[in-house]
Amino acid sequence: MDAPTTDARPRGREATRKRILDAARVLFGEHGYEQVTVRMIAAAAEANIALVGRYFGSKAGLFGAVLEGEPTFVAMLAGDRATLPRRLAEYAAERMHHDPESPILRTLERSAGHPEIQDVVRERLRVAVLDPLAAQLDGPHVQARARMATAVFLGIGAMRRRLGPERPTAADVERLTAVFEACLAE
Repeated sequence: MDAPTTDARPRGREATRKRILDAARVLFGEHGYEQVTVRMIAAAAEANIALVGRYFGSKAGLFGAVLEGEPTFVAMLAGDRATLPRRLAEYAAERMHHDPESPILRTLERSAGHPEIQDVVRERLRVAVLDPLAAQLDGPHVQARARMATAVFLGIGAMRRRLGPERPTAADVERLTAVFEACLAE
């Protein structure tokens, strides 16, 4: 008598949800938000297309769930408040020279204006960047000051995409430190 064949694919709600997330992360990273369909994701995850809707609501909801698993710069914010502008400047200078390590963050940079994900992107920016940065600040107008510093990061990403990467100099880091000091000042 032959042994029953078993499917090596993990089963169950959480396993299926994880397969869908993993497939979406790869496909969004390779092709961008606009080019990926829910059908492609379901096929890559070996899941029923209806499960994408059940677990994530929509393609935009799935993209948001993928973003939640991406790195943030919260760890960079930890430390002495006095050195925060310098740490932000060093991080920003690194972004002048390199694309984000994450293919999803690269996709996010390219796709942030897409109407389907504008709300998802706005929420992720608030949760992953603005709120943690504002929490590091004292005094008045912490959200406005965090928005100014975040605008510098976003501007650096926009410049790198349009002009290409540029190796930062020590003088660039000093200038960026001064910019972040001005953005974060009370």
